[in-house]
Amino acid sequence: MMMRFMKSALILPMATMVLSAEEAAKPDHPWVPIFNGKNLDGWTPKIAGHAVGENFANTFQVEDGILKVSYDGYDKFNAQYGHLFTNIAYSHYICRMEYRFIGKMMADAPGYVNLNSGVMLHAQSPQSMRIDQGFPSSIEFQFLADEGKGPRPTGNMCSPGTNIEMGGKLITQHIIESTAPTFPADQWVKIEFEVHGSDEVIHRVNGVEVLRYQRPQLDPKNHISPATDLLNAGAPLLLSYGHIALQAEGQPVWFRNIELKSLEK
Repeated sequence: MMMRFMKSALILPMATMVLSAEEAAKPDHPWVPIFNGKNLDGWTPKIAGHAVGENFANTFQVEDGILKVSYDGYDKFNAQYGHLFTNIAYSHYICRMEYRFIGKMMADAPGYVNLNSGVMLHAQSPQSMRIDQGFPSSIEFQFLADEGKGPRPTGNMCSPGTNIEMGGKLITQHIIESTAPTFPADQWVKIEFEVHGSDEVIHRVNGVEVLRYQRPQLDPKNHISPATDLLNAGAPLLLSYGHIALQAEGQPVWFRNIELKSLEK
C-alpha cells in the first residue's frame, strides 16, 4: 500500500519565530521508529536470484537494537545484491538513521563495493523486481567511508534506473557528489533525507545539508535496473512516492535509530 505524505505550513506566533523559513514550513508531526530494534517486522528482503521475502543466508540480522547486513553465511557473494524494503511506500517525509561500516567486503564483489552502501528512496516495490535484478529503480543516498586514498564524501546521489534534475536541467550521470566530509569506516554517521514527492529531495549528514535536487524520475533508456518494465506497465515518469530500502551490496554495514517524520498536512 502507498501512504501519501504531503507538505504543509506550520503557523507560529511571532514571539516564537526563531526557526528558518524552511524549518517553520515543516508540519509538527512526531518522529516514528520504522525499525523496531527487535526484528524485521514491517520490512521485506529482496536479494538477487532469490524470491521476494527470502532472507538468504540471514543477510539481514537484528541484534542489540542494530540492523546488521552480514555475509557470515555466504561462501561467495556471487552478485547477490540485496535490499531490505519498507512494506509501506512513502511520498512526503523526512527519514533519519545512523550507519556504520564493519568488517571487510566480500572478496568476489566488485572493488567499488569497498566501504560502500546506502539507502534507496522512491524505490520500486520488491514484488515488481525481476528475480535476478540487483538494484531497484530508485534514488540512492550513498554511504562511503575513507579508503586512505583521498577525499571520499558520503551522502552522494546514485541513480539506478533513474534521473534527477538540478537547476532545471536533466542530470543523467549516475553519481552526483555531495559536499559532505570523508568519515572513517568505524564511525557512526547520522544521515537524513527530506523528500517532497516528485518536487525535491534534500540530503543531510550530521545535520548539515550536503545535496539538493529536484524531479526524481524513471530513466526510459535504462535497462540495468529496468525502469522500462515499470514504464511499460503504466508507471508515471516522475517519482512521487516509493519504498525506502536498505542496501546489502557486499560490504557489511550496520543501521540503527531508523525513524520517519511525516510531512503530511
